[in-house]
Amino acid sequence: MVTAGEFHAAGGVGDWRSVYHLVSAHFRTGSLAEGVALVEGIGGVVGAAEEVLRVDLRVDGVTVSLGRRDVEVARRISGVAAGLGIVADPSAVQVVNVTLDALVGEAVLPFWRVVLGYGQLGEDYLFDPVRRGPGFGLQQMDVARGGRSRMHLDVAVPHDLAEARVAAALAAGGRLVSDEHAPKWWVLADAEGNEVCIATWVGRSAG
Repeated sequence: MVTAGEFHAAGGVGDWRSVYHLVSAHFRTGSLAEGVALVEGIGGVVGAAEEVLRVDLRVDGVTVSLGRRDVEVARRISGVAAGLGIVADPSAVQVVNVTLDALVGEAVLPFWRVVLGYGQLGEDYLFDPVRRGPGFGLQQMDVARGGRSRMHLDVAVPHDLAEARVAAALAAGGRLVSDEHAPKWWVLADAEGNEVCIATWVGRSAG
């Protein structure tokens, strides 16, 4: 599989953005009928890639995600959209995960898997089988931490829009906790200290 950097260096994928292991594009539509036409067109060009395809159809837009960075399939899908006069909006692409700090992950993950009704991927990540809810992951702690919430959100956004998202959050009353790992991630907090990480693919091993 190509890296995120290689994917974005390829031509014809300007509609698409890498968020974690996915590449996604959001296409703005003017009606449900227009969205249905786009989805039908996508169905005709993805071929075997439909195994890793996710499509979210709404009245005002269609979000398309690929579970692998397939340049050719992304180009085909963009071609379908362009043929219908439908324009992509990269600012609408994101992935939201809930992350829990845990001392002993195997002791708490079964509880959250059952409570959420999720499936498990690997040793520390849960996912919604029908892709309606956010992912749920564990972050290993070595010692118990007091004074801070042990649960936070991770919001993966397009790499070229991350700084604007951070700036908007700060302008909305947030504060910067740490940019030590930016642009891989920034740690922000609201006025009461509740934390969130704004993340991109840049700097990750698969990038």
